[in-house]
Amino acid sequence: MATRYDAQALKQLASALFATSGIDPSRGEVMADVFLQADLMGFTTHGLNRVASNLHWLESGASKKNGEPNVLSDRGNCFNWDADFLPGPWVVTRAIDEALSRVAEYGVVSATIRRSQHIACLAAYLPKIVEHNCVGILTCSTPAENTVAPQGSKTALFSANPIAFCAPAGEYPLLFDISMSATAGGYVSRARREGRKLPHKYLKDRAGKLSDDPAAFADGGSILPVGGADHGYKGAALSAMLEVLSMSLGGYGRADDVASDDEANSVFLQIIDPNAFGSKNDFLRQTSALLQLWESAEGDDGDAVRVPGKRAWELRRTQLAGGVQLYPSVEEDLRALAHEYGLTFPDGLSF
Repeated sequence: MATRYDAQALKQLASALFATSGIDPSRGEVMADVFLQADLMGFTTHGLNRVASNLHWLESGASKKNGEPNVLSDRGNCFNWDADFLPGPWVVTRAIDEALSRVAEYGVVSATIRRSQHIACLAAYLPKIVEHNCVGILTCSTPAENTVAPQGSKTALFSANPIAFCAPAGEYPLLFDISMSATAGGYVSRARREGRKLPHKYLKDRAGKLSDDPAAFADGGSILPVGGADHGYKGAALSAMLEVLSMSLGGYGRADDVASDDEANSVFLQIIDPNAFGSKNDFLRQTSALLQLWESAEGDDGDAVRVPGKRAWELRRTQLAGGVQLYPSVEEDLRALAHEYGLTFPDGLSF
């Protein structure tokens, strides 16, 4: 049986690792919680897996330890910040908290953030929004990144451009986090590390030939847009839309000198209070009915139909109560980091 670890103990380890960089402990704790939330829901490529890179950025100065976001504009119901390379998990959490504090007054609050250091897993920010009984939309793009090629092209143009969404709906929320690429870069990197092919030909090599070999991407290839080789024009269109929301509204992106920005993100987020449109009960009646109908749909092979949010929410609940099962390479890397920095890796839980 795989070892499970207390969620709070993992958070404390990540916080302690960040504290070694000299960042304020309260900021490190916020960062640690974001990474933990991702693993709690099963998003293991962008959760605690990213502690090492974020620690390195803090140590190297690529992420700033101190300072506040610069307010570029603020109309109450919408605001635009320049993060100036503050740690992404901290600055996005700060922006969501700000939006949540305003949404009861404005009904809908939208925000953009430019030059935020990498914000990791978008889904990790959603539980707080759900727990405030709000609808949330969160997307980001990476101005310095070109990994996804438009359909019919072998030239990478877009970043992965994920979008995450949540809506309260009874026993569990509608919740998802999906990129506009046929597969996420984190899965390509993991497959390469583990010496295996991808399950389908999600990639193009540098000559434009379809491939399932992660090495093809590392050697100058690209990732297909969502929709794949047949319907990738849909994914490319959605990628463009998300870059408009995050880069263009934020006023910083592909038109600028971004070569040194590395993985820094442009961010768009929107928080919606259903009460601004009508009765909360009416809203929940509709969302709950939608998910119930979805669950009751007959599966092609007789199995249950997967509803976005159900598995992640139940996994989060289970792992908060019974411990977190770390992905093997994530556990390996965290153990190595703890040893390197003279910290104690938590003991496994006993049942």
